[in-house]
Amino acid sequence: MELTARQLAEVLHGTVEGDPEAKVSTFAKIEHGKPGQLCFYANPKYEQYVYTSRASVLLVNADFQPKAPVAPTLVRVENAYSALADLLKYMSEQKKKYRRRRSLRSRIAWSAKLGAKVNVGDFVTIGKDCRIGECTVIHDNVTIGAGTKIGSHCIIYPGVHIFPGMVIGDRVILHAGCIIGDDGFGNAPQPDGTWRKIEHLGNVIIGNDVEVGSNTTIDRAPMESTIIADGVRIDNLCQIAHNVVIGKNTVMAAQNGIAGSTQIGEGCILAGQVGIVGHIKIADHTTIGAQAGVIGNIRKPGQVYFGTPAILHKNFLKSYAKFKQAGEE
Repeated sequence: MELTARQLAEVLHGTVEGDPEAKVSTFAKIEHGKPGQLCFYANPKYEQYVYTSRASVLLVNADFQPKAPVAPTLVRVENAYSALADLLKYMSEQKKKYRRRRSLRSRIAWSAKLGAKVNVGDFVTIGKDCRIGECTVIHDNVTIGAGTKIGSHCIIYPGVHIFPGMVIGDRVILHAGCIIGDDGFGNAPQPDGTWRKIEHLGNVIIGNDVEVGSNTTIDRAPMESTIIADGVRIDNLCQIAHNVVIGKNTVMAAQNGIAGSTQIGEGCILAGQVGIVGHIKIADHTTIGAQAGVIGNIRKPGQVYFGTPAILHKNFLKSYAKFKQAGEE
């Protein structure tokens, strides 16, 4: 898709400084910019490349004052970094062509109801009484169990398995290979030392604007629901156990493991490989550093925790300093 500097300024509510007809069709990092490409400058440490870039158009903050001549046409916006995100979203939406398609190699139950312009790929199975909203795209080799409800404008990538009775909101993205609603890890110990499986009859409820990464698993509850609230972002290879509740706009990086019945607040940030025990509560806007292990409740919102067992960041740094000194003696 080709855009002129003038069109970019209209889309991003910016102003043009230079040739308004300068054309771009691809993106590049500012240090790699070539003719026909759009770059952006937001971080001062990359300013040297502003004066050497050969890109056709450069997206910059409105208050940027160059210290030397600049070859690219400048499009000035309020926030170049945010504007780039807006532009990428715009480009993505322009490329989407919502159209009704149902592959002859898919299997859709007669009682399932699909909204307008739903796109169904090859070897997809959609069970009885499913409800799928308009403009949802279902890629190849997806399984959607009976009675599942999926909202509008969702993207379900290849190899996703959605078990029966799940509820998924609007504009949800499920990346390749993720599993929504399999049995949780529930086993009751028996007097003879064996384990008895606990049946899981609940479901998973995923809110609007949620993204779930590749090969992540979200288990259904034995009773009631595992809940992923609106705006949550979950990376690849995460494990969300039964009856977990994750609050709005919380972000989880790769390889997180959340044990059963834990409640995570709104706006939390969990870095990579965080482990959280079951049946605890984590306050809103908590940040947990990479590889931390949380073994108890976090009651005060807005704090940062590191380490295993996880402790306040400032205490972790003090402890680490002493530990490092001890190792050097």
